[in-house]
Amino acid sequence: MATGIGQTANLVGTVLDENNKPLSDVNISTGKIGTTTSANGYFLLELTADIKNTITFSHLGHKDIVLKNLVLTTNETFEFNPVMKATVIQVAGVEVSPTGKKSVEGITTIPPEIIRNIPGANAGVENILKLLPGVSFNNELSTQYNVRGGNFDENLVYVNGIEVYRPFLVRSAQQEGLSFVNSNLISELEFSAGGFQAKYGDRLSSVLDITYKNPVGFGLRVDASLLGASTTLETASKNKRFTSITGVRYRDNSLFVNSQQTETNLTPIFVDVQSYLTYRFSKKFHLNFLGTYSINDYQNEPLTRQTNFGTINDPRALLVFYEGEENNKYNNVLGALKADYIVNDNTKIDITTSIYHSQEEEFSNIIASYELAEIDTDFGSEDLGEVSNPRGIGSQFNRARNQLDVLIFNLSHRGKYNKEGRSLEWGLKFSREDIRDQLRESEFIDSAGFFIRPRAPEFVNNQPEEPFTGDITAFESVQATNIVKTNRFSGFAQYDQQTKLGKHDVYFNLGIRAQHWILSGQGFSKNSQTLFSPRGQFSIKPDWKKDILFRFAIGSYQQPPFYRELRDITGTINPNVEAQKSVHYVLGSEFSLNLWDRPFTLISEAYYKDLDNVNTYTIEDVRIRYAAENNASAYAYGFDFRLTGTFVPGAESWVSLGYLQTEENIDNRGFISRPTDQRLKFAVLFQDYMPTIPNLKLYLNLVYNTGVPGGSPNNIDPYDFQNRLRDYRRADMGISYIFADRNNQYPKGHWLHGFKEFSAGFEIFNVFNNQNSITNTWIRDVDTQRQFAVPNFLTSRILNIKFGMRF
Repeated sequence: MATGIGQTANLVGTVLDENNKPLSDVNISTGKIGTTTSANGYFLLELTADIKNTITFSHLGHKDIVLKNLVLTTNETFEFNPVMKATVIQVAGVEVSPTGKKSVEGITTIPPEIIRNIPGANAGVENILKLLPGVSFNNELSTQYNVRGGNFDENLVYVNGIEVYRPFLVRSAQQEGLSFVNSNLISELEFSAGGFQAKYGDRLSSVLDITYKNPVGFGLRVDASLLGASTTLETASKNKRFTSITGVRYRDNSLFVNSQQTETNLTPIFVDVQSYLTYRFSKKFHLNFLGTYSINDYQNEPLTRQTNFGTINDPRALLVFYEGEENNKYNNVLGALKADYIVNDNTKIDITTSIYHSQEEEFSNIIASYELAEIDTDFGSEDLGEVSNPRGIGSQFNRARNQLDVLIFNLSHRGKYNKEGRSLEWGLKFSREDIRDQLRESEFIDSAGFFIRPRAPEFVNNQPEEPFTGDITAFESVQATNIVKTNRFSGFAQYDQQTKLGKHDVYFNLGIRAQHWILSGQGFSKNSQTLFSPRGQFSIKPDWKKDILFRFAIGSYQQPPFYRELRDITGTINPNVEAQKSVHYVLGSEFSLNLWDRPFTLISEAYYKDLDNVNTYTIEDVRIRYAAENNASAYAYGFDFRLTGTFVPGAESWVSLGYLQTEENIDNRGFISRPTDQRLKFAVLFQDYMPTIPNLKLYLNLVYNTGVPGGSPNNIDPYDFQNRLRDYRRADMGISYIFADRNNQYPKGHWLHGFKEFSAGFEIFNVFNNQNSITNTWIRDVDTQRQFAVPNFLTSRILNIKFGMRF
């Protein structure tokens, strides 16, 4: 029979003596629960979550330490490293609330358990980020996200301090496959939506900082579902000097793609292997290795499509018949070596070197023959609901032969000096990017038997009134070969301090970044630019009865162009593109309160971003194409609110609400909405269980986003045509039964005895079967010459079955 207790959290740390040496055999107790420290002073104590705990540390020859009023949320891990003194009585009364250091820095921390449990079409880190206010993207198949009016090229992602990259050529979300971040390897996740510190690089919008685990022993985890499978292996040597964690994932998107309106023969293969290794040569010197290898092989043969649209009084249908296939490959490898050295109790330095190599191919030949028709609505007709009266006939031929080779080398040094509430951090980095790109793609359009010529003065065409005998020319065509090399030298320094202002707790951080980048290549002139970006944060926790913290951040954020920002819509490199510039103003607060006798936190932020030197772009699905000109200015402002806590005892949930407006002024023609002008965002992450069957869990995420600008015809001036896509509404639900976990273990002889964790359940994606769309297909009626926007719908309701086990 299983043994069970309430929802839990973990207290971990290392106990030291006055000489900062680890103390072994320290007794740690709370109520009837207790543990002792290991030979290196380490301890882990499991506590009951969402209630006040008092923990006592005792050791022969040392005075007791008492940790009072410790309130942790479910599955939270809190680190506490006490120093035990032998000569003076010490009683440490510590009240832990959500206004700790991470709060004053404006960083959002998300427990890894939530990341692994919450269902989604792309379950994982990005799936959870899209439930935060200010973060959005209206495509469930994509792992990309927009933050406060920025696009997804403006987001920084780090894994154990190493910057990671995403594929460059992907143009459709269903081609993406796996996110870089493996959720089963995560131990910590921190996210900032703006106003972040100088140590976090040169991007305009956000930073996601992931830390992979250092295992303490052997562990094997296996997960499988109708969407794929994964396995995670954790090892540690007997002396704990060597640890490793390795994850292998396989994903098949067929379940989602086949729920769309295009019938297709699809063969997607998405596989990746990631490994993080650590060897501790001594207490002071550690060597870490992060290696990843990813294969995305996307083969698609579309067959037919029928999309019904229009109104009740004027229903219409688009029928498409396809020939040809797509064969796209995105393979990349990353290897990184990081050396950590602890100089003394106050100083730590590290050196990191990494190499990233990506080889991407897009080979496709697709002929799409389409027919725009009416739908028979005569209830007395035998053909009720069938297609009739074709109004537009045409075809489209798309051909692509694109190849990209990317090699990025990084070498960096970072250091930190910390003493008595003061901290100084610094860093230097050199990066070299070598990119070789060959673009060969074209689109031919045939409408009612007549090829549509490009929109250019040299292609004057009065068909069918006047015969045209010129060569058949692609409506859109790109032919380019680019070799681009960039050297970047960057550095930062920042100082932070926690102090007192009267009776009030105060925290501030001041820092500056600098970067000098040099662009060179074939067929264009050399260019360079030097940038300086000062940043600062200030927080104050007043000495009030109410637990509330206020913070303010201001800073300069400048994003030098990467390869994609240098390339215009014709594939031509513009070497004169400079860094886009943004100034962030962020005012926020955190208010801890009790509702229904349980702890909650209300997090609020107001922000304004002033952007200059803006490089405008268009988005089609997940493909971004830049103008490669610094010819615009822009702004973004909004408000974010998130209420988080235990709506159900022992299960953390939250509700998010955000408002955003962002506009740009291109060539002084006036302000218009940017492609990411989301406006209203509402999201819910909810966890529940049956009181009588607590091992039966429910997980729900719900998102509502107002429509973004988009879906306009190609080559249309945005000042002449401003159209918004329909609102995005989606709910995903998962139900699991927990057969075994750390709170439910079984004796020998029971069939569950060998499992540390075992769960099984199902997920329903798009519970209410909402028809969301990310782009439109534009079809012209031959008789009226009217153009119709035919939505390209995303996935419909889907059932997924899954299980997970850990040994």
